[in-house]
Amino acid sequence: MSEQEHKVVIVTGGSQGIGAGVVAEYRRRGWAVVAASRTVKPAGDPAVLTVEGDVSDPATTDRIISGALESFGRIDTLINNAGVFISKPFTDYTADDYALAVGVNLTGFFVLTQRVISEMLKRGSGHVVNITTTLADYANSSTPSVLTSLTKGGLASATKSLAIEYASRGIRVNAVSPGIIQTPEHSPEMYGALAGLHPLGRVGQVSDIVDGILFLESSPFITGEILHIDGGQIAGH
Repeated sequence: MSEQEHKVVIVTGGSQGIGAGVVAEYRRRGWAVVAASRTVKPAGDPAVLTVEGDVSDPATTDRIISGALESFGRIDTLINNAGVFISKPFTDYTADDYALAVGVNLTGFFVLTQRVISEMLKRGSGHVVNITTTLADYANSSTPSVLTSLTKGGLASATKSLAIEYASRGIRVNAVSPGIIQTPEHSPEMYGALAGLHPLGRVGQVSDIVDGILFLESSPFITGEILHIDGGQIAGH
């Protein structure tokens, strides 16, 4: 299969944690991948294009789109994985906290998804997966997260709206809503306390989220779905 015949996925926040797991699994399945992150390094694989930059900067979006089309000629799927989580009491949030959360979680999503869907419309097919969080559905006083609810809750609503808007034009839009996931960005010691947030009594693994994303990818009759992979949080309220 030539590079131009690969299906192509864009993964934001693709350098570590969930994003790195998504990149690896799509590649294992034969897809070409565009991995974007503020710290991503060259992959050494001709079917993996890395784009270093902040997704909240429209110039990064320009480089992601142009790189995908120039290298692989198409865009089939977008995984909006990049995100920031800032947990503080509401009155302690600063203007910088607000700008960071809105910039990455909303502006980055909006600008990149708009450009990607414009390209998908030319082919009459495509799939977008947004990463939200169950904290946006059910608040927890031990984890204050207004900025997360404001931004990731917005993504959940946008997922349903876009799914309906583009259903007749071959483009599906879904979301995955994780609970607490064990990733290398955090120290292992913190997960013992966080496990109690989940009825299953443990935190999730990166592979749980990757499997959910690939399930949605392989399910052409699913759109507008918010798939909760949260150890039972959504059911436990």
